[in-house]
Amino acid sequence: MKSSGSPLKSVRHAALILSCGIGIILLSAIWLALTGNTDIRYSADHESTVPVWTKWIPSLIGLIVIRLIPPSLQEARVDPLTDYRPIAWQTWVLLAAALLFPVLLALTGDTEGWYAAIKLVLLVAVPLAVFRLTKSATRLVQAHSDAQRSDLGRWYWLGPILPLVAWFYLTYATPLATPTSDYVWPDVVTLVVTVIIVFLINAVVEEMFYRVWLQSRLELLLGRWPAIVLASLVWAVWHVVIQGGRGLDIDLATAFSNQGVQGLFLGYLWSRYRNIWVLLIVHGAINALGILIALL
Repeated sequence: MKSSGSPLKSVRHAALILSCGIGIILLSAIWLALTGNTDIRYSADHESTVPVWTKWIPSLIGLIVIRLIPPSLQEARVDPLTDYRPIAWQTWVLLAAALLFPVLLALTGDTEGWYAAIKLVLLVAVPLAVFRLTKSATRLVQAHSDAQRSDLGRWYWLGPILPLVAWFYLTYATPLATPTSDYVWPDVVTLVVTVIIVFLINAVVEEMFYRVWLQSRLELLLGRWPAIVLASLVWAVWHVVIQGGRGLDIDLATAFSNQGVQGLFLGYLWSRYRNIWVLLIVHGAINALGILIALL
């Protein structure tokens, strides 16, 4: 199959990215097993750990359920007659911002003080500026997503229901359930404000950047699964800064084995249903549901 000219659109490049990405996740899991570090931190708020495999099963079952639920949309691809260069340029800038994000967090050494500012600049302000400078590419990406949503019809809402139910049940109502937080909040107002801020800064910003903006462009250039895998790994990397501390090799392996696998589930949800609300529900639950359950 002949490439249409983009360095990212080559079938060989896409296959290489996909195989390397899956290999990184598998090798990360193997490395954790070989080094005896299969118990991983599941939150930046405390040092508690869970077996890494308890995080895999809900996401992997969720992936299978998504695959079984219709409809199966065609993979997004840039038309060979379309000038790919503005989309590729946008994608490279987004990837650079995503990789610079954990670097700056690590360099500041004060994730609490600089976290929100760095995140909003790199994951919100930079992309919006780039999209404004290359409006034609932005319109093309949006048109592809709009067309997919139109093709879905009622499945835009019906399709994600069963994957969500399966993921929530396995994550919160089985022996795989993540332990509830034992943090003592001073009052209800503080709790509500914290949950809202965490939701906006983490769930909304991250899902817009890593899935809606970055993955959508990677899908056009690489195809569905290379895009999902690459976006998932890039999303996983920044968690090393807030959940690390056991050595760079273990921290990276943990992030790829935990958030990397969760990213596959989130990415496939986005690719199949183009429903941002579903992503926000899952991401919000990952960040805050444990706190809310602990209060019941």
